[in-house]
Amino acid sequence: MIPAAIKQRWSKWLDKRIPANKQITLSHKSIFILPSGFGVAWFVLIVVLYLFGTNYQNNLVIGLSLLLASVFHSCIIYSYKNLAGLTLTALTPPETYANQNLAFPIVLSSKINKDNSQTSHQQICLNLPNERHSRITDVAEGVDTSVSCTAQSRGLVNPGRIRVSSSFPLGLFNTWSYVDLNIQHIIYAAPLATHVSLTSLDNDNQTEFEHGKLQPGVDDYKGLKTFVEGESLKQVAWKQWAQGRGMLTKEFAQPEGKPVWLSLDGTLGDSLEQKLSKLAWQVNALSQSQQVFGLALNQQIIEQDSGESHRKQCQQMIALYGSVAKPAITTEPRVTPESTSAFTDKHPVGNRK
Repeated sequence: MIPAAIKQRWSKWLDKRIPANKQITLSHKSIFILPSGFGVAWFVLIVVLYLFGTNYQNNLVIGLSLLLASVFHSCIIYSYKNLAGLTLTALTPPETYANQNLAFPIVLSSKINKDNSQTSHQQICLNLPNERHSRITDVAEGVDTSVSCTAQSRGLVNPGRIRVSSSFPLGLFNTWSYVDLNIQHIIYAAPLATHVSLTSLDNDNQTEFEHGKLQPGVDDYKGLKTFVEGESLKQVAWKQWAQGRGMLTKEFAQPEGKPVWLSLDGTLGDSLEQKLSKLAWQVNALSQSQQVFGLALNQQIIEQDSGESHRKQCQQMIALYGSVAKPAITTEPRVTPESTSAFTDKHPVGNRK
């Protein structure tokens, strides 16, 4: 068992030696190499044969020991070259909920191949600590792979350093590196099926499910759709047409009824995690129905909106609720003092259902 102090010093040294980056190319500064168990046995055999040959003045045995020594030395070079120049690039992980298998996609490529087409990286293994490894037999021009782990709970996940290893070509040496691809991923709360509980900003505590549903209008931009002959040319997305994306029409929508809210206090549950799981399910259900809704988690407010971007904003806020770490979210939730005060004025903490 390695003491925690040694692990901490080792981690700090790695952070300086191999800094975190979205793309890392392995070099002499980031590659470690040591003999394997088979390599140690090979070296012992060389020593025994050499001593036997010199003791009995047997040139054939001495020559055999020197031949094995040259193979041993050559494997050091080829083992290093098998990892040197290997480039690892992190991609955006797919949307993942708690208790699901989380895969971090990685692209392996080689810059050496541009200068020497005969050089490739073979028998490469990647794995996270205490997780199963992914094996790539040959990295010629570029290979898509992934390292996986189980997302136990919601929140921000940083998988840490990925171990890249190989024992190519003869298994005499183990070469490896620990790379941090600076992966920050948000695990959404596991959805728990429930009924949709919506709260209006008016005096009505519960509104109908259809409140906030979108209907065709001119208020808010909704997206693009295929152009239909006879539609007004004023609505044509000329910018997209110039980009070669075809004839598209801008589509607008407006809420059909009163705006509605999903709130933590208005959600029934035995625990905080159960409430958040129910909210996560309701967010997906309302987004699938293209309904306008807002989300209120105590003092954290996201204004009423709809669409895929709004769904992700809500899921991210649910996933990070109560956590200390605050990552840089791609699209910031539109949280305004006006929306916060409007909700709290209409719904005092003691009167929420």
